Amino acid sequence: MLVTLSTTHVPATDLGFLLHKNPARAQRVEVSTGTAHVFYPEAGEDRCTVALLLEVDPVGLVRTARAGGAEGPLAQYVNDRPYAASSLLAVALGRAFASARRGVSRERPELVDRALPLEVHVPALSCRGGAEVARRFFAPLGWWVEAGMMPLDEAFPEWGDSRYVDLRLTGQLRLADALNHLYVALPVLDDARHHWVGEDEVDKLLRAGSGWLAAHPERELITRRWLRHRTVLARRAIERLAEVDDAEVEAVDDATAPPVAAAGGPPSPDGDAHGDAHGDAHGDAHGDTDDHPLPLARQRHAAVLAELRAAGAGRVVDLGCGDGALLRALLADPAFTEVVGVDVSARALEVAARRLGLDRLPERQRARVRLLQSGLTYTDARLRGFDAAVLVEVVEHLDPDRLPALEHAVFAAAAPGTVVVTTPNVEYNVRFPGLPAGAFRHRDHRFEWTRAEFAGWAAAVGQRHGYGVRLAGVGEEDPEVGPPTQLAVFTHGAAGAAA
Repeated sequence: MLVTLSTTHVPATDLGFLLHKNPARAQRVEVSTGTAHVFYPEAGEDRCTVALLLEVDPVGLVRTARAGGAEGPLAQYVNDRPYAASSLLAVALGRAFASARRGVSRERPELVDRALPLEVHVPALSCRGGAEVARRFFAPLGWWVEAGMMPLDEAFPEWGDSRYVDLRLTGQLRLADALNHLYVALPVLDDARHHWVGEDEVDKLLRAGSGWLAAHPERELITRRWLRHRTVLARRAIERLAEVDDAEVEAVDDATAPPVAAAGGPPSPDGDAHGDAHGDAHGDAHGDTDDHPLPLARQRHAAVLAELRAAGAGRVVDLGCGDGALLRALLADPAFTEVVGVDVSARALEVAARRLGLDRLPERQRARVRLLQSGLTYTDARLRGFDAAVLVEVVEHLDPDRLPALEHAVFAAAAPGTVVVTTPNVEYNVRFPGLPAGAFRHRDHRFEWTRAEFAGWAAAVGQRHGYGVRLAGVGEEDPEVGPPTQLAVFTHGAAGAAA
């Protein structure tokens, strides 16, 4: 069984430093069921690919554990375990890339928390439920998913599809996150484990799922399958996950969200309550279009980052940072010399700290970031003097009568040079097939503005506090209802007008 991971980061051979595996030589890692081989089919300046090939010992497999997934008297001798990616490959991946999964690199520590362009290919993945289940797992994590079902026999197409998927993933992610996604996905999608599942598997799942599993829309399915449907263990894991998933970092209510879609179609009604916990974890699952392969939440982040760079901002405060998705993108760019995340929820800040890996950051990187607990409708002297502040999908979570307090705290008291605000365009909601008429995109939204309402609010705020205002859209513009997300850039002292 085989999995490959490629990057086009320059120099691409930095992948070897992050994986702790030299591209110049092949390496072997012994596991209980055979031998894992790590080698590089290509290792150039512009592209580097690492391959993990697990050579299964059939006798050892029978001796050490049940084969899993096969039935009948000969199941332990005749099965797909040596060929199809499953929990066997997950164990090999965990053993071969243990340090990389923890986000440790002595030679390239500055790359550990940087999102890199990555491609993953699993040629034969055992996947109960087919390609759709693979999409439901990976798409909310920011991956662009291509999953094709493999026929039972190419010579007899009338026999239909097998349970095996040819899986290709592309995305811009931290390498440690990518490896942990695969580590969890392989046994979960196969829905079979080759070894006994006990209490320690709960801890393994929570460690590998740190920063993403709590907000994943399929977390219950993932948890049940990982723990081989052992009800007591699954319930315990769900309870522990709920401890880091309070109201401020919820995913979009399943009742208002459509099923995860394949590539193409309109984006989903995604929320970014207090930052990006669910915009990143749930909205990303659906934010793909033919013209814009990036999920909507990531398009939103890209637009905000572009505005901050254009403004020349070095010191940035993310107001309502949630679980830190935007903070991580800010830290990946050395142009932002100081990054501060602010949220009213202590639990959300704990999740952000884990997601950012603050305890593992090199000293120089750690000095660039701070997390502060503070209410956004109260003045806070710690927030004064920044080059820029961002409010990404935050204002709609406040009651309308609290907006003047937010306005005073941000534009009058903190008074950054630039303020970037994004919020849903309620007119676009009719394009979401899974959203009932009149419903908001998130159950915690207190309102959602039309384009005219947002423009009016932005112009009035700018006039009261001496900011020029420029309006823009994020996502594909619909000729009738506009873009899914609307954005305003406030520039202090600039002569600007809403447009």
